[in-house]
Amino acid sequence: MLIDVLKTHFNGVSSVEIIDTELATSLYGKTTFSEPVTVHAALQVKEKSIIPTIIKLANSQSWQLYPVSSCKNWGYGSVNNVDECGSRIVLDLSPMNRIYPVSKELGILTVEPGVTQQILADYLEKQDWQFMTPVTGAGPNCSILSNALERGYGITPYTDHFSAVTSLKAYLPNPDLCESEYISATSSLDTSGVDFVDKTFKWGVGPYIEGLFTQSNFGIVTEATIRLAPKPKGFCAFYIQCFDESKFGQLVLLIREVMRSLEGIVGSINLMDKRRLIAMVADNPQGPGVHAVMNAQQVISLGNKNHLPEWMVVGSIYGEPEIVRSAKKIVSRLCKGLGKLIFSDGIAIKAGTFLSNLVPVGPLKNVRSQLQSLQEGIDIMQGKPNQVALPLAYWRNPYKKADKSKALLPDQDACGLLWYAPLIPMEPEAMANFVEFVRKTTPKYGIEPLITFTNLRYDCVDSTVPIVFNLKDPDALQAAHACLDELVEIGLRKGYVPYRLNVEQQRKLLAGQISEELSGKLKMAFDPNNVLAPGRYSSRY
Repeated sequence: MLIDVLKTHFNGVSSVEIIDTELATSLYGKTTFSEPVTVHAALQVKEKSIIPTIIKLANSQSWQLYPVSSCKNWGYGSVNNVDECGSRIVLDLSPMNRIYPVSKELGILTVEPGVTQQILADYLEKQDWQFMTPVTGAGPNCSILSNALERGYGITPYTDHFSAVTSLKAYLPNPDLCESEYISATSSLDTSGVDFVDKTFKWGVGPYIEGLFTQSNFGIVTEATIRLAPKPKGFCAFYIQCFDESKFGQLVLLIREVMRSLEGIVGSINLMDKRRLIAMVADNPQGPGVHAVMNAQQVISLGNKNHLPEWMVVGSIYGEPEIVRSAKKIVSRLCKGLGKLIFSDGIAIKAGTFLSNLVPVGPLKNVRSQLQSLQEGIDIMQGKPNQVALPLAYWRNPYKKADKSKALLPDQDACGLLWYAPLIPMEPEAMANFVEFVRKTTPKYGIEPLITFTNLRYDCVDSTVPIVFNLKDPDALQAAHACLDELVEIGLRKGYVPYRLNVEQQRKLLAGQISEELSGKLKMAFDPNNVLAPGRYSSRY
């Protein structure tokens, strides 16, 4: 019996704790898009020194090991349900949550897998580091390291989080290579013991291996060194409310010009449609458990009630105060005639905050709620983690309402959520065609077409379309997956390529690709017995 074998090897070992099948499935097997995946056991790892022993045992017993950092990969999943392989064992690395400073002056530090956005933010504040936490909308309890390995991004100045990783260490699942951690050649050749060059120069010497540990199952990463963005002396968020749908193409060109002209000064820019904004500020008018989209009249009514535009541009400006002032003038000039421009340091927001705090009832109650969400969004742009984006997952949950005064855990709270996250050329026609495609496709399955574009640069844009549904309704669950399948399949024909895939898509979408054949050969070298997360970003390996 699996648990008996684990107890034989690890009972009394202080660096690891054994969790049985029932509790492991409850803690790690729940997803936002399926029945719970059976997890036969879990090992909570407190010290990395025990990992080689676990890897050797997994190879000898033909176990599947699934390393997780915080196991909060909501909408994408963590444990792949690969029935033809051995027992599924989650390797929970969250107890490994130490932070090692490299340079306080330069904003470089090393984090273990269990370091969450909140843990890092608290560390920076307590130690008086004048740098920003690389936050995401996933919330304060999500791992910094795992988001970088998934090639995630945020809205703070260093938007591409893996680009900010300067070095990492990992254990390979190959039983002949797992005794010592993988480190770069730069680190291996350094005899000083300081290792500063390796921790500051990303590319090392020789082939760049570290990138193979992202979106893959090639190794168990135990630490990553990251470069943090400094807190800016000047900051301002800007919002452009466009009430004219026909000006969408002009908004795209505006954003492209802002990103190109103010590169390094303006962070990433979000562009959200009215339905996405409604989901942020209002309850579902159909009722949370109803599998139907808002009708046109409901969209108009909620839009008018909450003063919502057809499209909202949200961006941030960082730099010296003089630079921020100059950038604001450029943004103001470029957006003329496209909508209402609001700056976070402007009189409109300050007056609204004052009035809503003075009279927090009646019509100003809604204003106060919106201003609170606005402030939470501004906090995110300044590297302060919060849960502003998480209530979206609860929009169709009839069993539990989002309460941001407590930790929001969409998988544990039975929220239904999948993500369609394709990359699209940043051209007005291509993006307009994408909008039309999503708005035609999702309602066929009872899914609300909630659209956000995130512009990381001026040539390519990512769209995140949340597929929100009632997880406990079998028909809604089936429709959600069918909707995602059609979006991906037809979207690929149109040139919309997903930048991220959930654990079920990873196995079927990449099948037969030349890149998968190459990955398979590399996998066999790294993991000859296929014990580490089988099926992750591959149909076979």
